[in-house]
Amino acid sequence: MGTQFGEFSEQVKANQGKNATIFAFHVNDPERFGVVEFDEHYKAVSIEEKPAKPKSNYASVGLYFYPGDVVAKAKTLKPSARGEYEITDLNNLYLKENRLSVVPMRRGNAWLDAGTPDSLMDSGNFVQIIEQRQGLKIACLEEIAYNMGYIDDAGMQSLIDELKKGTYKDYLIKVLEEKHELY
Repeated sequence: MGTQFGEFSEQVKANQGKNATIFAFHVNDPERFGVVEFDEHYKAVSIEEKPAKPKSNYASVGLYFYPGDVVAKAKTLKPSARGEYEITDLNNLYLKENRLSVVPMRRGNAWLDAGTPDSLMDSGNFVQIIEQRQGLKIACLEEIAYNMGYIDDAGMQSLIDELKKGTYKDYLIKVLEEKHELY
């Protein structure tokens, strides 16, 4: 997964400044999402919001990186037939200008939707299982900032000292003391 994440970040960096980058994930129920259609080389050819007859099983996952002109483009959007401003319409503006990269996520990656009660429960269960089995938190902001060098040892200790006794404080102590490079 680390290698693929590196590929994702390289794709975003390569497009930074002039192009938009979004991600797509294979799902069983594409009619619930913005659906990306790819050509034989996995280049996006269309994106359609909640289609009755999806052209693929690839859903846009809601992770978007846009260049500086995104606000101006967003201001040109009109509400859809559903009365909503659709992110798919914004993505299609970039697609029409040949300024959109869609990165299909591969097997082994997890993307979890939380748009229905069942999918929200599934997401919560997934996070619980991973955290319990690995003993690692998913998206612990203090841990991420610490591992990226935004917080030094003293800063991390200061954050820990401000917390009340509990499992979250215990986890941050573990992060500080163990200094695992892989997470």
